[in-house]
Amino acid sequence: MSNSRILPVADEAQVRAYARRLTLKYPGRLSLALGLHALAAVAGLAAPRLLGELVEGVRDGTGGIGVDTVAISIAAFVVAQAVLIRFAVYNSAKLGEAVLAELREEFVDRVLALPLSTVERAGTGDLVTRTSRDVDSLSRTVRHAVPETLIAVVAGSFVLGALALVGPLLLLPSLLAVPLLWFFTRWYLRRARDGYLRENAAYAEMTEGLSETVDGARTVEAFGLQARRHRRTDTDIARSWAAERYTLGLRMVWFPAVEIGYVLPVASTLLFGGLFHLNGWVSLAQVTAATLYVQQLIDPLDRLLSWVDELQVGAASMARLLGVANVPDDRVAGEGRPDGEELVADDVRYAYREGRDVLHGVSLDVAPGERLAIVGPSGAGKSTLGRLLAGIHGPRTGEVTVGGVSLVDLPLDDLRGHVALVTQEHHVFRGTLRDNVLIGRPGAGDAQVKGALVAVDAWEWVEALPDGLDTVVGSGGFAVSPAHAQQIALARLVLADPHTLVLDEATSLIDPHAARHLERSLAAVLDGRTVIAIAHRLYTAHDADRVAVVEDGRVSELGSHDDLVAAGGAYAALWESWHGTTR
Repeated sequence: MSNSRILPVADEAQVRAYARRLTLKYPGRLSLALGLHALAAVAGLAAPRLLGELVEGVRDGTGGIGVDTVAISIAAFVVAQAVLIRFAVYNSAKLGEAVLAELREEFVDRVLALPLSTVERAGTGDLVTRTSRDVDSLSRTVRHAVPETLIAVVAGSFVLGALALVGPLLLLPSLLAVPLLWFFTRWYLRRARDGYLRENAAYAEMTEGLSETVDGARTVEAFGLQARRHRRTDTDIARSWAAERYTLGLRMVWFPAVEIGYVLPVASTLLFGGLFHLNGWVSLAQVTAATLYVQQLIDPLDRLLSWVDELQVGAASMARLLGVANVPDDRVAGEGRPDGEELVADDVRYAYREGRDVLHGVSLDVAPGERLAIVGPSGAGKSTLGRLLAGIHGPRTGEVTVGGVSLVDLPLDDLRGHVALVTQEHHVFRGTLRDNVLIGRPGAGDAQVKGALVAVDAWEWVEALPDGLDTVVGSGGFAVSPAHAQQIALARLVLADPHTLVLDEATSLIDPHAARHLERSLAAVLDGRTVIAIAHRLYTAHDADRVAVVEDGRVSELGSHDDLVAAGGAYAALWESWHGTTR
């Protein structure tokens, strides 16, 4: 399944409706910004009319007396226009920032509301591109393209109005460029949206490939996959280059046509205006003012058409950001509430791709307070089973229940109170170390935070930090090692205190001796809690109440460590190869 199917893109109607709703949400600010731009446009219309009258007066031999007056008047209007533009731009910027802030907040809410199963399947490339490149593109559009477009529309409307008032006949030559601009702009717009969507999607694929290569650099080197990863990167770059070349080609056709459309109205107004004047249909003052107005019209027209391209980029980015909300929920909360904490998997099957199950009829019954270890060869389905037992994924067939209620029927807040998953992948957020631990229970006090860190053997290094719990960690802060990040994640879990914990190699980044000590410390703190540990270090299985051996998506053996060693099966072979003895 491709990312594009998992993370959809909003259609044009959704983008237009959302942009209209978001803009009209601030009618007062919008009206103020448009009003100021309108006044600035009106102030800018005075100079051409005054110059036209001056030219007419000079021709008639009566303009010398009024030159000073005209110059002072023009200067006054220019100053007034500059002041009005200053406040108009300021208020447009305020409106843009308010709209952008709300859009970002809504996008974060949408991303956080994504089903966890969708996030896992989508990978990092598309999500990272949407949260970085697309947000940046939309920021430029909201901050610059939208205000500039509004300014252009308002200013252009007033210039056209003034041109019509000067002389309707002189408005006609300026319209000669309309068919040219209309044809090429329509041609461009029909192709631009899909082109920019392909460009962003190709960039996301390239980001995904590079991220995988960097994250898996050791694996690439160990298995000699350098040539394959080079080919993947070259293919992704070529696809991205082709997508950008396509949109560049659109601009190379559209921009020259637009430039011709700027020159044509001025030339035609001068030409036809001169002919009209010779025939006595218009005055010299009218021709002069009309030509200056047409020249003045170039700026808003150029501004409008120049930002159309940026609007297309922004619209494509907005479609990708809004598309996140179109991801359907992978579960619908029911009315049932668990009666107890017994976790049961009944004949569950699961497939990442249709028709290719990775779990085949797995059944497990985990009693409250039991410690179950899940072991087996790499790729056997252990982590997939762990995600089903934590309610991240729903089984294709069968059912996983807690207290008799299916995990996927529980609201997420209730689910996390019953079952929580910790993997070897952790994130340290920028902020104090205290805040990072408090994610597990925001209302906890320092004593509880310290207790959680003590439980995961982290208090010693935390206490040695420059500011202790107040030390800023994460991006730009104190660098936390992967092993310490794993301890922080486990401390969150201790603080959250769910009844059932699924630990998917949650101590794999910590050295074996420290990890064994940590797991024993955790066992004491989590006494009475159900713990399901997906283990690659078999001493975890040795300490468990029962061990489930997963092979080829099936539970091949289930029992205590001693019983399975005595049985001489797959687990006994694993234990002997790892420990060197069957005892």
